[in-house]
Amino acid sequence: MERAGGGARARARQAMRAEVAAIVGDLVLEQGYERTTVDHICAAAGISRSTFFRYFPSKEDALLGGVADSGETLRDALAARPEDELPWVAVRRALQPLIDRYAADDERVRRLTRLMMTTPALLARHQEKNARWYELLRPEVARRLGADVDDRADPGPQALIGAALACVQATLTVWSANPSSGLSDILDRAMGVVGPVG
Repeated sequence: MERAGGGARARARQAMRAEVAAIVGDLVLEQGYERTTVDHICAAAGISRSTFFRYFPSKEDALLGGVADSGETLRDALAARPEDELPWVAVRRALQPLIDRYAADDERVRRLTRLMMTTPALLARHQEKNARWYELLRPEVARRLGADVDDRADPGPQALIGAALACVQATLTVWSANPSSGLSDILDRAMGVVGPVG
């Protein structure tokens, strides 16, 4: 019974985080990032400041929290890829659920992406998210490369992850400025510069 309760609490927490993140996105798109305060967010979400800070350490985390949380999803998707898949191809395929999520609400996400790329505080938080993703992905990428998972001196896993995340960044930059391009196609083109993706 304890486990079921923990699962229900975790799902409720995740649902609340998603709801508040959506409200923050709406407010920021409506009135701008700088003019949106934690007090505005709390009023719109019907929560107290202490409740807000129980879920998010900052306004930036509330806006980008869903993307940051995607690191675990990406790691799990990569681990689930076929063993005989080339590492670069496996990373590209593992990115697809994240790409699909972005594309599902493309105009809103496109506007938020443009905002992220042009707002220093959000860009800095995005870079912190990337640093966390390096750590999450490194063991599985190292394993797929046939490298020692514990060898921090081997640049291979970091290089592959860095190249993939740079391709994602380039993809988002192009996609946010070019409404006629498909996100998945742009990512294939970006990653295809580094190596075959399929």
